[in-house]
Amino acid sequence: MLPNNKSPRLEWLEVIGSKQKLLGYANEIQIIREYNIATSKFGFGERLKSYQTPRGWHEIVEKIGHNCPMNSVFVGRKTTGEIYHADLKRQFPERDWILTRILWLSGLEKGKNLDGEVDTKARYIYIHGTPDDVTLGVPSSHGCMRMHNEDLVDLFDLVDIGTKVLITE
Repeated sequence: MLPNNKSPRLEWLEVIGSKQKLLGYANEIQIIREYNIATSKFGFGERLKSYQTPRGWHEIVEKIGHNCPMNSVFVGRKTTGEIYHADLKRQFPERDWILTRILWLSGLEKGKNLDGEVDTKARYIYIHGTPDDVTLGVPSSHGCMRMHNEDLVDLFDLVDIGTKVLITE
């Protein structure tokens, strides 16, 4: 892999659920980045309130957290001013930690992941940071794609709003 400052922009992303990997492509077919992720512990599906990871074509519609410190805590897509650490985890053991950066997704396939009861954006599905002690490679999220924070910062800097994301089971 090339260092971040020499990497081309990623043209599109592929989430492969069976491998719990996120691949970043340049030049349509050349894999430039490969990251470990965690998709939903409830499997794959598009229904509102299912807590499943939606399938199909999506795009990044918002990039949130530019220049925020590593391990910044987000609630409702806003930083809380907190920095995640073990004491905070003990204080709020039930929180679903969203850290460092957020790439908010919107579906592109009407009736599958766009509009109505299957709308990815309305379900608040993101690619986001998670505590570094969380095991990736195993489905464990509430629908989003979790990444370790350093990997997410790398990815965040290589994608644009409008970057396409294909999510497969």
